[in-house]
Amino acid sequence: MGVLIAISIIIIWLSHLTYILTSVSVDFASPMFYIHLLFQAYLYTGLFITGHDAMHQTVSRNKKLNRVIGTVATFLYAGLSYKRLITNHFKHHRYPGTEEDPDFNMKSQNFFVWWSSFMIRYATIPQLLVMAIAFNILKIWIPEISLWFFWVIPALLSSLQLFFFGTYLPHRKPHDHEMEPHKARTQKKNHLWAMLSCYFFGYNFEHHDAPHTPWWQLYKTK
Repeated sequence: MGVLIAISIIIIWLSHLTYILTSVSVDFASPMFYIHLLFQAYLYTGLFITGHDAMHQTVSRNKKLNRVIGTVATFLYAGLSYKRLITNHFKHHRYPGTEEDPDFNMKSQNFFVWWSSFMIRYATIPQLLVMAIAFNILKIWIPEISLWFFWVIPALLSSLQLFFFGTYLPHRKPHDHEMEPHKARTQKKNHLWAMLSCYFFGYNFEHHDAPHTPWWQLYKTK
């Protein structure tokens, strides 16, 4: 089931992206423009979470297949290095909310300062080069404004969604005893909102407590 869900998310993400880049105009007066933009952002979030599940070996029992799907999903998301993500994410699970946690900001709890440092920490020169090359190749056939509003901006909105619901809300200070041992909070039990907000990753304490539970079964741990 994990492989089917992962491949379905990748296909839906790619299909919708192709459709809006080739068939939908950037029209600020059209409600459908905003619906497509936000839906693509949500699909980007699913794409990253697919890569995240692969890191935890929950897409497939086959390690090689996990690695392939994880590599593809994170590369499609923003040219990210799957190996770098694994290294940092496991540190996050091992040292949550501490100086050793690469996802945590010890100096500032300000949302945008923390998000900016989070983005910079995961950015690499090869990744930026890949995205720049891809952008310039795609704009040969696709209007640049469409690339910005249907490819770049949805990815950035997705990063805000992932950071807000998956890192900032669960791990921000103050830390209290109810957050131990993971220094993580959890959303109130509302499976519909949990799915819409971030594919159940608002149930962050439960994810840290059961990291080998795939995202689509995480609600069962609540």
